[in-house]
Amino acid sequence: MEKIINLRTLAQVLNMDLQEMPPMKNFNASYFSVEQEDITDLIPMRNQFAHKGHFGHGLLIAGSRGKMGAAILGARACLRAGAGLLTVHLPARGETVMQIALPEAMTEVDEGVDFITKVIPLTKYDAIAIGPGIGMNRATAAVLFDLLKYSKKPLVIDADALNLLSENKTLLRTIPPKSILTPHPREFDRLAGASGNRYDRLQKAIQMAEQLKVYVVLKGAHTAICTPDRQCCFNSTGNPGMATAGSGDVLTGIILGLLCQSYTPFDAAITGVYLHGLAGDMAAVRQSEESLIAGDIIDNLGNAFKIF
Repeated sequence: MEKIINLRTLAQVLNMDLQEMPPMKNFNASYFSVEQEDITDLIPMRNQFAHKGHFGHGLLIAGSRGKMGAAILGARACLRAGAGLLTVHLPARGETVMQIALPEAMTEVDEGVDFITKVIPLTKYDAIAIGPGIGMNRATAAVLFDLLKYSKKPLVIDADALNLLSENKTLLRTIPPKSILTPHPREFDRLAGASGNRYDRLQKAIQMAEQLKVYVVLKGAHTAICTPDRQCCFNSTGNPGMATAGSGDVLTGIILGLLCQSYTPFDAAITGVYLHGLAGDMAAVRQSEESLIAGDIIDNLGNAFKIF
């Protein structure tokens, strides 16, 4: 990765005036730009004799009444990212729509009709993600807290799961090490407190990654992947058309799919963010930024993989 050593470049990445930036000597993290050549070596060739068991079994905990679409988007993205098997744990109301929309996914149906209320056994899954569309119900919050307690693997934590944590911040310390948090700026501000500018928010994300020993994917233009060792990797793909409902659910699914295939959490984060942006760029060429929707990103994932 190319290291950013120029204050002006960092200001441009953050869309800030140079005068707003602190002196370079005050920087307490290393900044990098993620480019295509960085991703090429991370995507392995598939063995001719491989079968679905070689590419992992993911668990996506998602959906609530009125938000089943988030579960479908995340699940489609996970399978398009290469996961061998996927189980979606979702409320009973969502089973039929999931089986119709995505017959390739398996379902574990919750006792709750409209929202998730129980943790299912976790041992058979290679990677787990929670958050897209789960809502803010107290019973669902208890599911999240139990998952943090019992999971032996890093998690992908997104959307409403982050919002639930923001209401119970003492539980941040229970997040399994090397988990991946994927907040957009407002979600991050709920977790870490309001920031005066993008640079201040970025510093809080770097600090959170270090203190919790997790990866913080701070979404937006030039999405920043912050690591436990105080590295910050800015993504170089993506466009404003991706600022649309469901885009974050797609990213969660992609990262889950890569974790299923034994990518390290860091490699899954930077590769997932890069592919997500690249697929979005391809979709914008075909659809325009104005008309781009989250499903278009999924539809272009295959073309994004072909680049490598």
